[in-house]
Amino acid sequence: MNPAFPDSPDAAEGRVARRQRRNREALIRAAGEVMASKGVDAATMLEIAERADVGAGTVYNYFRSKDELAMAVLEELMHALALRIDQATAGFADPAAIYAFGVRAVLENAITDERWRHLLNRSEVIADALFRRMGPFAIRDLRLAADAGRFPVTNAELLWQLTAHTLVGAALAITTGRQPAAVVDAVIVRLLCMTGIGANAALELSALPRPALPPAGKARGAKRLR
Repeated sequence: MNPAFPDSPDAAEGRVARRQRRNREALIRAAGEVMASKGVDAATMLEIAERADVGAGTVYNYFRSKDELAMAVLEELMHALALRIDQATAGFADPAAIYAFGVRAVLENAITDERWRHLLNRSEVIADALFRRMGPFAIRDLRLAADAGRFPVTNAELLWQLTAHTLVGAALAITTGRQPAAVVDAVIVRLLCMTGIGANAALELSALPRPALPPAGKARGAKRLR
């Protein structure tokens, strides 16, 4: 234990649990790097284990398959994206604009990042992860927009759950060629209409100027999360 930080995670964990947590985090981090550089299909468990500096067999103590590891990577990417959205929209005064920006950022990442694209066919799993990992941020923004009179939303949790499934379905349709990439704007407008605002208001929100997202890995913790 570290007496200077008695409430830290390291202090609360035993040695074995601490090593297991660090190994798992190292594997997820290494997998994210390998999959980003060469694609999910080309990444191997051996290469990931070597980059994480663990034994080749150790990876299977934590993840039964490469897809399961890729899913863990994606969940971390979702949370990191939520933090990046928070940072990019820190100067926004309108919570409805923050929500609109966030919905677009999710869809654009889902159709451009190989680590998202690889798992989109597992739509139920991806939608559930999206609801859980980004839900605290999206639901917060929906509630703030409702409090400000911008969205007539009465059940933010249900709305985000429906939106998560729609986002995954739209991303799958685009990445498989069933819909053109140009449909993104129309999808965003439709998703914003789900908040209860009219089409004109949704179109106006979707067309607002958008700041660039901070680079992955550079986002700070969310200060607005309640």
